Amino acid sequence: MSPSIPRSLPFVGDPLRRARIPSDLGAITTVGEEERAGDGGLSDELVEELWEAGTDLYRSGVHPALQLCVRRNGHVVLDRAIGHAHGNGPGDPEDGPKELATPQTPFCVYSTSKSVTATVIHLLQERGALSIEDRVGDHIPGYTRHGKHDITIAHVLSHRAGVASMPRDSLDLDNLTDREFLVEAICDAKPNYKPGQMLAYHAVSGGYILGEVVHRVTGKTIREVLAEEILGPLGFRWGNYGVAEADLGAVGEDYVTGPRLLPPVSLIVNRALGAPLDEVIEAANDDRFRTAIVPAANVITTANELSRFYEMLRCGGELDGVRVMEPATIRRALIEQSHLEVDLSLGFPTRFSYGFMLGAKLISLYGRDTDEAFGHLGLINIMGWADPERGVSVGLITSGKAIVYPELRRFLGVMGRIASRVPKLDPDDRAF
Repeated sequence: MSPSIPRSLPFVGDPLRRARIPSDLGAITTVGEEERAGDGGLSDELVEELWEAGTDLYRSGVHPALQLCVRRNGHVVLDRAIGHAHGNGPGDPEDGPKELATPQTPFCVYSTSKSVTATVIHLLQERGALSIEDRVGDHIPGYTRHGKHDITIAHVLSHRAGVASMPRDSLDLDNLTDREFLVEAICDAKPNYKPGQMLAYHAVSGGYILGEVVHRVTGKTIREVLAEEILGPLGFRWGNYGVAEADLGAVGEDYVTGPRLLPPVSLIVNRALGAPLDEVIEAANDDRFRTAIVPAANVITTANELSRFYEMLRCGGELDGVRVMEPATIRRALIEQSHLEVDLSLGFPTRFSYGFMLGAKLISLYGRDTDEAFGHLGLINIMGWADPERGVSVGLITSGKAIVYPELRRFLGVMGRIASRVPKLDPDDRAF
C-alpha cells in the first residue's frame, strides 16, 4: 500500500494543487447498498482489494472526492465514496465548511457523456428514425456548408468526421441554451480533412452535431429522448444531460488539481477541449452549464448509476426485466472503427467503435487482456465501462481534474486491478 500524503498539505505554493488527506480515511468513507461479494461470485477479500485500488488513487491527493461502484453478474459488490464533495479542494480554507461525498452525490462525468449520447443514436437507429450511415446534411440541411456533404453520423460517432474543433464563443456559458447559435456554429465549421481519413477526438463538436440530429428526427431534445426511452423506464434518478434547477445543490464540485500544465501538454489540452483547463472546469461548476444540454460533456450522475447504465449495455439492452434496446443494436455499436490508431487530438493510440472506447490485449484503458471491454473516459480521471468477459460493469468518478501528475498510474491501476483480479466467466455464463 502506498504511503499517505501528509495530513495537512500547504495550498500556497503546493505545485501539485492537492486536497488535504486526513489520517483516518474511514472517517471520510461512506458505503452504499452493497450486496454480498459471494452473490457476484467474488470473495470479500477480493472486493477489499478492488477498493484498496480506489483508496490508493485517493491518496494521490489530486482528487478531493472519489466514487467507485462495481457490479459483477448484476450484483453491486462495491459501492463506496471517499473524500469531500465540497470544501477540501485547492484554495478552500482548511477550517472552512466541508461536505462529505457519498455514493449518492452526483458529479459531472464530462466525456463519459459521449457513450450515453451514442447509445441514444443507436437506439434511434433501432427504432427506424435514422441510420448512422445517413449524411448529417440529410437531417441538418445547412450542415453541407464548406464541403461537409459526405460526413455521416457514423463518422461523427467514431471521431472521423474531420470537424473536431468548435469556435471559442460556442463554449460561452450564455450560448449553451441558444440552439440557433449552436446549429450555426456546427454548420459553419470547416473540416480539417476528408471524412473517414483520420482519427481526431471531437471533444465538444460531435455532441452538438448528434444532439441536433436527434432533435431533427424526433422533434424532441436529446435530454427528453434519453429520459423517455432509457432513464425513465429503468428508474434512473440521475444520468441525464445536466440537472433540474432544484437539484443544483446536490451536485459535487470539481477542482483543477495537479501540476500546472506547460507546453506542449497545455497546447494539446487547449486544442482538445477548446479552452484552457482552468476555464473549462470553472464553466463546468457554473449553474448555466449544469442545467444546459451539452451532449458531449455534461451528463451528471453517480458512479452507481454510471455502472448501472453500463450493466444495461452489458446485458444486451435489458435491466431488471425491462428491455430498452436489442442485443443486435449494441453489437453494431461496438464494431471497431479505429485499431490503436494515434488520435490526432489526444495524442495516444486507442480503439474506437461507433461511440465507445474499446479495450485491447495490451494497450488498454481497462487493463490488460480486455479485448471485449467497452466504455468511455471522462476528462482523464473518470471512467465508465463494461467487461463482458468478466461480467463486470463499473463506474469510477473523481472530482480532481489533474491531467498529468506523478500518480497517474494509480488511476490506471484501478482498471488494471479489476482486470487482473476478477476472473473471466465461462462463455456460457455471459449475459449475451
